[in-house]
Amino acid sequence: MTTKKEKDRSRQSYDQAIKEIKSRRNPENIAGMARFGINPSNTYGVPIPVLRKMAKDIGKDHELALKLWSSDMHEARILASMVDDPKLVTDKQIATWVDQFDSWDVCDQCCMNLLDKTEHAFEKAKEFAASDKDFVKRAGFALMACLAVHYKGASDERFEELLPLIVKGSTDERNFVKKAVNWALRQIGKRNAGLNKVAIETAKRIQRQDSKAAKWIANDALKELTGEAVQKKLMERRRAG
Repeated sequence: MTTKKEKDRSRQSYDQAIKEIKSRRNPENIAGMARFGINPSNTYGVPIPVLRKMAKDIGKDHELALKLWSSDMHEARILASMVDDPKLVTDKQIATWVDQFDSWDVCDQCCMNLLDKTEHAFEKAKEFAASDKDFVKRAGFALMACLAVHYKGASDERFEELLPLIVKGSTDERNFVKKAVNWALRQIGKRNAGLNKVAIETAKRIQRQDSKAAKWIANDALKELTGEAVQKKLMERRRAG
């Protein structure tokens, strides 16, 4: 249960964070973000490294994260994903936040900073990947990609279970979705030699589909996964044991 002292501290931190974000408003950055498909609404153009520094100074604070998210401010929501405690995040909170994604960068930052560290991340990735909503669906595949990078102890089987969802999602022509599908496939294929082989086979299966999105996803993934840099790194990793 949150004490009054903790609530007062979160309120003070909230006011300070919002004030700092607003003080760093950068119209040029906002325009640049819009050109890259980032929703400029309630956006202040504060760079991610600045938000990370703020998050480091704040530390973990679940109550503050909830307040920051409720502000509807672009940067405050990204900051919320950085300061929240994954152990305290509920399924209801995850469902609410993901349903309110309105920009690909907020989606990706939430996945890599917070959601991939929550208890049921694999199950949530599968659930979101089946959604018809563009940013919810993107979250499913972005979460798969983040898990492939961050969850070192997960078995190969857990990632192999995701590949049929990647095949199914590969025909979605929406730009924000197809890029996340591609991201997930590439990251899974870079975990180790075994998954690399399976991911390449999956990419070839995707390549045969009659879909521009599928062919782009497959060709781009195959270029990286079969490339010299990835193959060299996987071989070195295998030799190191």
